[in-house]
Amino acid sequence: MPKLIRSRPAAACALALVLLLSVVSVASARKVRADLRVVGKAGKVLSEQSLLTGSTKVPTSPRATCFGKGTGGSGKAAAINGPTALGLLSQAARKTTALKPLLVTDAFDFGLGICGVGGFSATKTLSWYLKVNHKNPERSGELVKLKPGDEVLWALAGYPYPKELALEAPAEATPGVPFIVRVASYDDKGKRKPVKGALVTGGAGPTDSKGRTTVTLARPANLQATDARDIPSNTAAVCVAALCP
Repeated sequence: MPKLIRSRPAAACALALVLLLSVVSVASARKVRADLRVVGKAGKVLSEQSLLTGSTKVPTSPRATCFGKGTGGSGKAAAINGPTALGLLSQAARKTTALKPLLVTDAFDFGLGICGVGGFSATKTLSWYLKVNHKNPERSGELVKLKPGDEVLWALAGYPYPKELALEAPAEATPGVPFIVRVASYDDKGKRKPVKGALVTGGAGPTDSKGRTTVTLARPANLQATDARDIPSNTAAVCVAALCP
């Protein structure tokens, strides 16, 4: 009997360890659906899509030398545990031609560095700027864990970083009938503000002080807001007469 009593704590600890490892395994194996938008130099939109992401391996490249001589990647794949902002980009790049080649380096202790996406490369004055849900997480992309429904933006930009535009439009419109759209911007901290002077696809004119303008459509369209200072907005699909773009 004494032996049996003494063995109970050990058995309990072993069971707790098994349960903990099971929870960790499930957490690392789970996938989440997140939205990805990638914008290159001069506001060139390379991709805008929604996809499932989870644990993955990100290939590194000796060609990722934008940070200077000797900073190219080892060529080995870097394992990423769980859904992350960089993992999402890497998984999208495997299937999206516009995002190839993805050039990543593992030459630094602080984490993985992104040099090139879709032929657009970081330079001494430009870097791949990350925002999640309109806010700069201020961490390396492989360390930024994602939750279902997160919105991830990678944009090639210089410092101080430009604001990010966001467009709100109705999902459906009547042919020939004007409707209101709204444009806002998000700064590095995620603070939202209406944008005056932004241009919207098919807009009657630049947005007013409240970020509003009207659009009239005869057929389905994908709308986007732009201005000279900020990162272009998301694409808003507007259906017309039950037809969608």
